[in-house]
Amino acid sequence: MKIPSRTAAVLAAACLVLAGCSKDSPTGNPPAGSGPGGVGVDLPRADSDFWNAYARYVPEKAAEAGVELVSTTNSQNNVQTLISNVDSMVTQGARAIVMAPQDTGAIGPKLDELAGRGIPVVSVDTRPDTGQVYMVVRADNRAYGTKACEFLGEKLGGRGKVVEFQGSLSSVNGRDRSEAFKECMSTRFPDITVFEEPTDWEGGRAQAALETRLATDPDLRGVYMQAGGVFLDPTLQVLEQRDLLVPPTDPRHIFIVSNDGIPQELDAIRKGEIDATVSQPADAYAGLGLHWARRALAGERPAPGPTDHGSTVVELPNGFEDQLPAPLVTRDNVDDPALWGNGSGS
Repeated sequence: MKIPSRTAAVLAAACLVLAGCSKDSPTGNPPAGSGPGGVGVDLPRADSDFWNAYARYVPEKAAEAGVELVSTTNSQNNVQTLISNVDSMVTQGARAIVMAPQDTGAIGPKLDELAGRGIPVVSVDTRPDTGQVYMVVRADNRAYGTKACEFLGEKLGGRGKVVEFQGSLSSVNGRDRSEAFKECMSTRFPDITVFEEPTDWEGGRAQAALETRLATDPDLRGVYMQAGGVFLDPTLQVLEQRDLLVPPTDPRHIFIVSNDGIPQELDAIRKGEIDATVSQPADAYAGLGLHWARRALAGERPAPGPTDHGSTVVELPNGFEDQLPAPLVTRDNVDDPALWGNGSGS
């Protein structure tokens, strides 16, 4: 995938849509939450460099869009805390909610309750399994797994051993990335052995799994990290301790592909410590999440089809999804200024 054209479209057009310039014209009846009002934003966690970057973008994008932030909370990867935070924001006057539920199954009843009260919800990064949402702002997570598989498969020449740090399988993102990676490996690279390591998005669990795997399988050739924001540092620590943090030209090099596109990952690619990542735009997540919340408050209904920010809106059984592109980043394009991880706000 070519970075400059698609990623630049996302980042440049985020400003356009925040100014109200979107191709997907409103149609149909307005939601019950229409009218002026403030927006409550719940941050999903504070232990990930990706989500910390997203948190920094939220007030900046709110100011650009003229969105009133009623409250910003952090649910710390706990769905019950998320529910409590949402209730508190509604009490404080939030007329729309932007959230990123990590447990995409358990949040459904709360979403339906909010819809019944006329409070539209925008879900960023994750698509709830059930429950009514106004819009999901999300990149193609199955593509993350497929791109990671293709990269490792080609680098390993179709043979060898790979460890996969799986995200939480209670999250649609963890499931999508894991299923796509497995499907691709099984069909395209059957001679590669994949060790699936559940982590629940916890860096400590990934670190322990890698230490154990290197002890039992010292000929490990590759690593797929489903979230560089939590897995990068512990992975590099283990490799450094074992004198395996070596450049790609060294036969001991372990090829690593990640997901997120945080500045730390880009620096690690430049240093030859990891080899690739799939970049999901934290800035566009923040900007477009607030953009759709504002449109919901204005009583507009999304329309399926292409947008002016390089994505496509599709209709879901429980709402709509704005599907954003996410490019593969390697040594060849790591310095592309269009990547959000190279921006000043990252």
